[in-house]
Amino acid sequence: MVDFRRCITALAILALFAGLAAAQIGPQQQLVCATNVTVTPNLRGEGYTEQTGDITLNCTGGVTPTLGSVVPTVNITVFYNTQVTSRLLPQSASNSISEALLLIDEPGSGLPPTVPGYGPAAAQNLCATPTTGCTQFVSAANVSGAPIGGIPVATDTALGLFVPPGTPATNTRNVFQGVVSSNSVTFFGIPVLAPGTTASRVFRITNVRVNANPLAGGSASGASPVTASISISGATSLLITNATPTVGFVTNGLSAKVSTTTTFNQCATQTKSFATLVQFSENFGTAFKTRVAAQSNTSYAGQAGAPLSPPQNVPGGIYNSESNLVVPIATGQVAGLADYGTRLKATFNNIPAGVRIFVSTANVLNGNFPVVAPAVPGGSAANTGTTGYAQLVNGETTSDGASSGFFPSITATDNGPNNGNVPIAEVPITNGSGLAVWEVVNTNPSTSETFSFAVYTTYSANVAQNSPPAGTSTVNLSYAPTPPIFTASAGAAASSTLTIPRFISDPSAARNFAVIQICRTILLFPYVTNQAGFDTGLEIANTSLDPFTTGSNTTLAQAGSCRMTWYGGTTTAPTTPPGPSDTGSIAGGTIYVNTAQTLVPNFQGYMIAVCNFQYAHGFAFISDVGARNLAMGYLAVVLPDPGTNGRAAAPGACLGVTGCTSAGEQDAH
Repeated sequence: MVDFRRCITALAILALFAGLAAAQIGPQQQLVCATNVTVTPNLRGEGYTEQTGDITLNCTGGVTPTLGSVVPTVNITVFYNTQVTSRLLPQSASNSISEALLLIDEPGSGLPPTVPGYGPAAAQNLCATPTTGCTQFVSAANVSGAPIGGIPVATDTALGLFVPPGTPATNTRNVFQGVVSSNSVTFFGIPVLAPGTTASRVFRITNVRVNANPLAGGSASGASPVTASISISGATSLLITNATPTVGFVTNGLSAKVSTTTTFNQCATQTKSFATLVQFSENFGTAFKTRVAAQSNTSYAGQAGAPLSPPQNVPGGIYNSESNLVVPIATGQVAGLADYGTRLKATFNNIPAGVRIFVSTANVLNGNFPVVAPAVPGGSAANTGTTGYAQLVNGETTSDGASSGFFPSITATDNGPNNGNVPIAEVPITNGSGLAVWEVVNTNPSTSETFSFAVYTTYSANVAQNSPPAGTSTVNLSYAPTPPIFTASAGAAASSTLTIPRFISDPSAARNFAVIQICRTILLFPYVTNQAGFDTGLEIANTSLDPFTTGSNTTLAQAGSCRMTWYGGTTTAPTTPPGPSDTGSIAGGTIYVNTAQTLVPNFQGYMIAVCNFQYAHGFAFISDVGARNLAMGYLAVVLPDPGTNGRAAAPGACLGVTGCTSAGEQDAH
C-alpha cells in the first residue's frame, strides 16, 4: 500500500512539472497567424469579375515536426459575401479548379530569403494536384547563424539536414490552386510547416474575383465592403487573429452621358454630320484599366498576353490592371490573366432605315478634333499623363491576343468633318441597332479620366418615300462585355468559357442622341371668324409639285396632312377653343378648302396649321355670308419651325424654315 501511494505521489509530481512545462512553452507551440490585406481595392459595382485584395496570413510559433516526417496539412476555405467568379481552369479531377492561388512564403518576390533558394528566393512551383494538395517533407537547411538542427524547410523529398544550395530550388511546392464553389474557394492539402520563434511563414491568397454587383449601392456611405471569412481544418491548428478581413469596397465605377441631342430634318441630306459625343467618366482612378501593366514603352505592352515579358508575377505587386498575378498553369491555361483591358460600349437603338452611323476610332476632344495619339500606343510612357487613350475594337469579347504588339483595333475607313481631322469607322446596323466598343489602352490610375467619342450620321433625304422615317434614336452606354452576349446568371458565376472582365448591362435609361423630324410647314392664320354674320374660307395648297425636277433644285412631290389648332372661342364659350381639326392627306399639286362654319361653328380667333410636308401655303377669305357687302383676304404667315431654330419674335428671311434658302420661301407675306 505504501509503495502504491508513493507511486501515485510521484506520478502527481511528474504531472505537475509536465503541466508547468506545457504552460511555459504553450505560446511557442501555438501557431499564430496574423491576417492582413495590404491593399483594399475599389471594386466596380457594375462588374461580375472584380479583383479582391490579397489576403496574407503571417504565421509564427508552433513546433517543427520531426526531421524527415510529413509536413502537416490543412484545408483553407475562404467564404465571401458574394459569388466567387475567378476563372475556372478545369482538370480531370474537377471542373471547379480555378485561377485563385495560394502561395507559400512569397515565391518570386525577390525579398531576402532566410534560406538561399527557398521562400522568397524560390521559383513559383505549382502543386499539380489541387484537389488533394501535395505531400511535403520536413528537411532542415544548415546555414550560417541557424540554430542547432538547422532551419526547417518543406521539400518534395526528405533531405535531412543539408547545406543550401545542395538541393534544387524546385524541390518544393509553393503554389496551390483553389477550388471554387458558389461564394467560396478552398485550397486543399496546404502544408503548414511551423517556423518556430525565429522565423515566419506567409500564406498569400490571390487572384480571387467576385461578383460585385449585388453589393453596389448597399451602403449609406456609398461604398459597400466585400468581406471574407477564413475557415481552416486539418491536421494542425492555426490561431487566426482576424478571420473576417475586408478585401475591398464596392462602388459604381462608371458615369456616362451624351453631350447633346441633335435634331435633323427628314428632307435635308446629311453627310458625316455631327450628332453627339458619347462620354464615359470613371468615378475613381482605377475604374479604367489596361489588360496588364505596361512594363516597357513598346507598342501595346499593356495589352500583351502570356508569356509576359517581363512577367507580372510578383506576389503583392500592385499592377492596376484587369489582370492580377499571372502564373502559367498548364498548356493553354494561365491564372490571373484577363482577356482584354477595360472596354466601353455604345449600343445604338432605333436607327431609322437608310441612316448610317459613324464613330471616331479613338477618343476625341470634340466633334472636330481628336486627342493627340500617344507616340507608342499601349506603351508605359503614355500612362502618366492626364488624357488617356482608347481605340475602337472589333467586338466585345475579342481577346487582345497572346503577344505584345497585337491589338484588335478597327482601322479608320474615313474622316469626319472639319477637313477630315477625326478618323472614323462605320457602325454596322442590323434591325435598327448596332454597337461600338472601345478599349482603354493607356490610362493613369492616379487621376479620374473621361473618354469622349464622336458620333456622326449620314443619310440621303427622300421625302416622297418617307426616307429616312422620323423618329428618335437612342444609345445605351456601359462597360463591355455585357448581356445579351452572355446571360446575366452565367456572367455572375465562375466560368471556364466566358471572358474576363465582364459586366452588367447599362442600368440607366437609353439616352436620346439624334432626332429626325418630319419635314413640315407651319402656317399662321391670324384672324378666323364665324360670328356676327361673317364666315372665313380657308385654303391650304401643297405646292411641292413644281417644274424644278432636275439638279439641285429637285423638289419631289410630297403628301401629308395638316393639323389645325384653334385659339380663341365661340359665342357660347368665348375663352374655350374647339378641338383640333385635320385636313386629311393633301397630295402634292392639290389644295384643301373648307370654311370656319363647317369646321368650327361660331368661332372667332386665330389658327395655326402644322402641315407634314414642305412648301405649304395658305389663304383666308373673310366675308359676310354670301359675300354681298364686305370681303377681304390674306395669305397665311409661314412661321419658322420651333423644332429647328425656335420661333423668333421678329423672324427674318428663312429663319428656321425647313427647306428655305435666302432666295426662296419667305417668313411672311
